[in-house]
Amino acid sequence: MKAILKTARLTLKPLSPDDADLVVELFTDPVVKKHTGGPQSEASIREEMRVSTRRGGNGCIGIWTIVRTEDGEKLGTVALLPMPVDTQATDFDSVVPGEYPDAEIEIGFFLKPSVWRQGYAVEACRRVLGFVFEESPLTEIVANFDPANSASRGLLTKLGFVDRGFGRAYGVDAPRYTVTRDHWLAEQENG
Repeated sequence: MKAILKTARLTLKPLSPDDADLVVELFTDPVVKKHTGGPQSEASIREEMRVSTRRGGNGCIGIWTIVRTEDGEKLGTVALLPMPVDTQATDFDSVVPGEYPDAEIEIGFFLKPSVWRQGYAVEACRRVLGFVFEESPLTEIVANFDPANSASRGLLTKLGFVDRGFGRAYGVDAPRYTVTRDHWLAEQENG
């Protein structure tokens, strides 16, 4: 599988060590991290870059950098990763080249506040979901969010995710949304 993905406005490329400055900018920002545990230290982010650049499942498990094609600006990240259940962090040891983790796969994203509400998150997530459901054996993607984050709820609904109540993720009970391959493909056919 080719893990570089394109949309009308975006290029999604696998996260690399060259993207450390973007990740530091995102994850040290209290506004960006308001609903996901708060800002992290630059040192911890740079240390995590060694493992957060791993890819599994023939390239479809991992993190992509969202780049605006027009000017090359890095806008954020979108990820498909194993869902942590009772821990606070992704188990990057389970992200192994050529293998799919033995865990539910979640979608997540972070964008710079300067590009919020411009449709980039929907566009990037829609492209990643299309990639997964059209080119991989995965049949379901999950998502969770802080109940106070109404923007994430709206985005997931727009993408075709279905509310499944609450479920365990990141060591807490949180809203749980899912989308299946069959539902995704049917939505695409119906426009």
